[in-house]
Amino acid sequence: MTLEILTDNRLAPLRHGFFTRRGGASSGVFSGLNCGKGSSDLAEIVSINRGRVAKAMDVAPDALVTVHQVHSSDVEIVEGPKDGKAKADGMVTATPGLALAVLTADCQPVLFADAEAGVIGAAHAGWRGALDGVLEATVAAMERLGAEAGRVRAVIGPSISQSAYEVGQEFLERFLDDDPENHRFFVNGENGKYHFDLPGYGVHRLRRAGVGEAGWTRHCTYADPERFYSYRRTTHAGEADYGRLISVIRL
Repeated sequence: MTLEILTDNRLAPLRHGFFTRRGGASSGVFSGLNCGKGSSDLAEIVSINRGRVAKAMDVAPDALVTVHQVHSSDVEIVEGPKDGKAKADGMVTATPGLALAVLTADCQPVLFADAEAGVIGAAHAGWRGALDGVLEATVAAMERLGAEAGRVRAVIGPSISQSAYEVGQEFLERFLDDDPENHRFFVNGENGKYHFDLPGYGVHRLRRAGVGEAGWTRHCTYADPERFYSYRRTTHAGEADYGRLISVIRL
């Protein structure tokens, strides 16, 4: 099966892709393009999958740059190939030939571009990272490399949608403590639960950071098991582990 790569015109003309799980070498619960070194999948199979992604993005395997994601607001400025051990959840670069990649399985993969300045970024933004400011920190790091926020275009890739994201009272209160206006990203669910609009919140934070354009591809990871991995779906199914999707942008 060939790779399936979702793109968004807002990031044109820069080469990028939100890869689905289709076209990979993994099997079992990881069936497809699992690119997560932190999963219990066979390391050599994950390397094969990453190699396919690098080839699709027309970069050498060591130019496909990732970080050790820890749900933080930390951002790395990347000037060359890295070993992936740096702890961060955002990356930016102005170095041609590098591809920045983030891994997700319900959290938001966010790709950024200021094509005029030749600066790109990528961020892993779960609820904690988004609340703590990883999106704004990524834009600020891009500006340090010569980008202008008003020219930056940012696109959120496949993420868990509001209908699938049930949360409790404590979760709601954490967001309301940060900003009472955050109530608009929650709707009432059943049995005292709520449903949180993670991508809607992400777009809000991006626009508040002053980016020129921000949006979501509107693909729900939870609702489409044939195309996407989902941590929450795996948890509900009682499976032992789950694959990680990869989203990439390059200069």
